[in-house]
Amino acid sequence: MTVAIGIVGCAGRMGRMVIQEVLATEGCILAGGTEMSGGHIGSDLGSLVGMDPVGVSVGDDPHALFSSSDVVIDFTVPAATRLHAAAAEKTGTAYVVGTTGLAPDDQAVIDSAAQKVPTVQAPNFSVGVNLLFALTKQVAAKLGTDYDIEVLEMHHRHKVDAPSGTALGIGQAAAAGRDVPLDDVARYAREGQTGPRATGEIGFATLRGGGVIGDHTVMFSNEAERLEVTHKASSRGIFAGGAVRAALWLQGKDPGLYGMADVLGLD
Repeated sequence: MTVAIGIVGCAGRMGRMVIQEVLATEGCILAGGTEMSGGHIGSDLGSLVGMDPVGVSVGDDPHALFSSSDVVIDFTVPAATRLHAAAAEKTGTAYVVGTTGLAPDDQAVIDSAAQKVPTVQAPNFSVGVNLLFALTKQVAAKLGTDYDIEVLEMHHRHKVDAPSGTALGIGQAAAAGRDVPLDDVARYAREGQTGPRATGEIGFATLRGGGVIGDHTVMFSNEAERLEVTHKASSRGIFAGGAVRAALWLQGKDPGLYGMADVLGLD
């Protein structure tokens, strides 16, 4: 079976990586790509990533792309993702979404689409990061609240949301391991006279600089020891590879909102 994959935001950093991954993956064909505006519209998708032309051009109509694709992959921005999720729902097209920095209203549109079409959403599509999520949940469940949990992340200077979606995913995994809502225990910033650390708190620290693709560490600390689990990304290709893997996995699945743990069989 050949799966036709469309890519919204195809001229962006992640979009270009996904193009290359689709072209390199057996069983995939490139259905097309879109940009909301800009000088790339009309460009050949192969030429866009420095490869031979493939005879498919960058368009500006997401609805048309969804209609002509078996599945669409979305690494864009929240405002665009709202439009893309609505297009997935309207056309009945399977959907893979890796956009981060989503507000509750944005997520509601994705949730609505997932009632009609099979959807994989993840804060990070790396296999290694999703193993980190699973390990974090397991360790948090085993260690008591006398172990403090801190999540440290660093990304390139151009990243616009903080903490990263991956850092929040780590926090959610830790909170799930302790069977508490993350919103009840998260601490996103410390400044000035903060007082002692609250028992059970899950803290976040954010660093930005240079061209760092993504470094994440979760720390479990008590008075006697500290356990740290770290993942460092050296290529965005790991995210593109996971997204294409998710797109292939979605074929034949029932409508619903799935995660990479489902794709990888980690649950």
